[in-house]
Amino acid sequence: MTEQHSTVKCLVWDLDNTLWRGTVLEGDVVEVPNAIREVIVGLDSRGILQSVASRNDHDVAWERLEKLGLAEYFVLPQIGWGAKSASVRTIADQLNFALSAIAFVDDQPAERAEVAFHHPEVRCYPAEQAQSLLALPEFSPAVVTTDARRRRQMYQASRLREAERAEHTGSDEAFLSSLALRLRIERAGDEEITRVEELTLRTSQMNATGVHYSDQALRSLVADDQHEVLIASLTDRFGPQGAIGVILLERRPGAWHIKLLATSCRVVSFGVGAALLRWLTDEAARAAVALTAGFRRTERNRMMEVAYRFAGFQEPAEPSAPAGESADGVQTLHLEPTRQDPPPHLTVLAPRLFAAADDLAQWLPAER
Repeated sequence: MTEQHSTVKCLVWDLDNTLWRGTVLEGDVVEVPNAIREVIVGLDSRGILQSVASRNDHDVAWERLEKLGLAEYFVLPQIGWGAKSASVRTIADQLNFALSAIAFVDDQPAERAEVAFHHPEVRCYPAEQAQSLLALPEFSPAVVTTDARRRRQMYQASRLREAERAEHTGSDEAFLSSLALRLRIERAGDEEITRVEELTLRTSQMNATGVHYSDQALRSLVADDQHEVLIASLTDRFGPQGAIGVILLERRPGAWHIKLLATSCRVVSFGVGAALLRWLTDEAARAAVALTAGFRRTERNRMMEVAYRFAGFQEPAEPSAPAGESADGVQTLHLEPTRQDPPPHLTVLAPRLFAAADDLAQWLPAER
């Protein structure tokens, strides 16, 4: 896919005579055409974020968006009297998006030219083209995952979570406990494979081996009875955080081998990596099998090594145990599992790996 046709991640709308017909400060009764509403809802369902860059009184314009039932669709609105190129830059920076992932639509040629002059990477469209954006390749992702469909809600939940964390005056443990975290672990199906592949490709700091798996390779593992492809997602009282972890597990004689453990860097502070390892250790103890794990040290995954060591994984002391490094530098770590309690700050819903049933059950503390 060329740069020109790479998928837009955020569309920035002008308001007057672009998103709606009329000029709000001139007292017009502004209306949003049904075709524009369909574009807004359609882009949102494809996981494309939307924002606003408008020369208007913020309170007046935002109130009108709320009355029109559209305010919820826009993140980081920039409504004021500054240059629109500055507004576009602010939106891109706060979303942590490259400017090449931003598009801008405005009815005024001078405004489009000003944005294009300062940010030539931003794709600019005239207002009359707004109704046809859904048909353009740059607004049509090849695959739309579950996480993509709720990307806006995930972003909005993240903003609320970060704001509350900044205001929290107690301990980190108290804040985590207040979130009502729920970690859900499931066997990956067809729809989840794309997200699993994405996690293996994008995660480097929290990828235990640095190995990336293609869609085809993952699907072959899903079809293999000797492997488990597991995907972890996280929610809290603010909303979903989406798929944040992946485990590739191989059933070997007398042992389960973690071929890959990777988690998103954005959930490191929630202790997700440790929770996944504790759950796997408890499942292996229930099944009376050893637990081994592949680890390859890279320039960025020191945190994963710490997580494995903290969980009790070590190089095997016995010559008969799996040891050494493979040709690709992956080292095998070993653990004799014991029953584990779930972390106190989150609830884990996960399958029983040693049983035939796939039903999710809440991971209860180990019987003592």
